Amino acid sequence: MKPVTKRPPQKKNVSTTNGFGTRKTEPVWQCVKNCGACCKLDKGPTFPSPEEIFDDPSDVQLYKTMVGADGWCIHYEKSTRTCSIYDDRPYFCRVEPEVFENLYGIEKKKFNKEACSSCIDTIKAVHGSQSEELDKFKKAIRR
Repeated sequence: MKPVTKRPPQKKNVSTTNGFGTRKTEPVWQCVKNCGACCKLDKGPTFPSPEEIFDDPSDVQLYKTMVGADGWCIHYEKSTRTCSIYDDRPYFCRVEPEVFENLYGIEKKKFNKEACSSCIDTIKAVHGSQSEELDKFKKAIRR
């Protein structure tokens, strides 16, 4: 008999009323396994620098020590597309309402919209606008 593994519950999209009684489904942010776009720490000049993101100089320093020669996080295992310190990763590596509020001033009620938008931009920049990763992410947030 195979062991039963419990899957984490899927986040449900929120349906809101749009004008004239129509309904609009709001995306709900969720990570897509094996994407890794956020682990490309040096994304180039179109993205903010660590100095523009962090107020605390120790966060700037930590971030910079995590950037490998190729721009990827030194903890990102490219062959398996996983993070070697995932459970103990720094707070700024976490896509959570509190982090977005702290770093970017995004109110918790706007988290899903902003996190989804941010991830789409990052995935496009890292993997391309026609990538499988972008397709998977768009499908995941529209469930």
